[in-house]
Amino acid sequence: MKRENIGFIGLGNMGNPMAKNLEKAGFPLAVYNRNIARTTDFAAQSTVYSEVTDLIEASDVVFTMLTNDEAVEEVYGKILEQPISGKLFVDMSTIAQDVSINLANKLKAKGAAFLDAPVAGSTKPAAEGTLIIMVGGEQTDLERARPYLEKMGKSVKHLGENGKGIAAKLAINYFLSILYQGLAETILFSDQLGIERSEMLAIINDSASGSGATKVKTPLLVEGNYSAAFALDLMLKDIRLAQQAGAAYPLLDTLLETYQKAHDNGLGQLDVIGIIESIKPSGV
Repeated sequence: MKRENIGFIGLGNMGNPMAKNLEKAGFPLAVYNRNIARTTDFAAQSTVYSEVTDLIEASDVVFTMLTNDEAVEEVYGKILEQPISGKLFVDMSTIAQDVSINLANKLKAKGAAFLDAPVAGSTKPAAEGTLIIMVGGEQTDLERARPYLEKMGKSVKHLGENGKGIAAKLAINYFLSILYQGLAETILFSDQLGIERSEMLAIINDSASGSGATKVKTPLLVEGNYSAAFALDLMLKDIRLAQQAGAAYPLLDTLLETYQKAHDNGLGQLDVIGIIESIKPSGV
């Protein structure tokens, strides 16, 4: 296999540890972040670029991990201005499905390849390289990207054509938005009944209702410390994306109302389980 030069754009809470795992694996890596201060950790072993266009020119395979539709469209707008034939682009952001498919079509028209490959998991699995990666696109392009994806995730799922990876991510985050609100309401109810949070959460985690998600959020709920592993505002964004993609189910309006209220109350940068602070009764 040809040794390819790898580029990574977007070194936020998720992108930084994901790119670090590529660096640790020994791949020739170049990085770019709009706030160049976030590239400091990479200066010793990787190439740091201050312009997206320079990174694109130097890279064969480029990964992007960006915040939202606008950030992705801005970066790929610059990419599409460059000669990119033969290059592979792998967008790991969570964005609107139609935006992702449109990007795929534009890149292919210029002779490049594209995968949508969003992830399930937050900062801890990102650092550990144990993310679940959901991929939409051509099988041959996935096989080209697989050696790199496997350094970032424990499972790489090919779900079909471009847009299917995003579809799976929107579905799983829709489920998680329900789960986190349900967990928050359950803990508030058990608080009301005089049950210690640590005891209630131990029961949940040891029973059929427990999951990796409930276990990860347990220390945050017990300590009342909602430092963000996955920010509440990002979940609100993903609920809206699910709505745009056609979700029209009984809980959708309630979820939008609850997470929007939390945002309006200034809780958007807390961890998503900080939703508990927005829905708890006044005076509690």
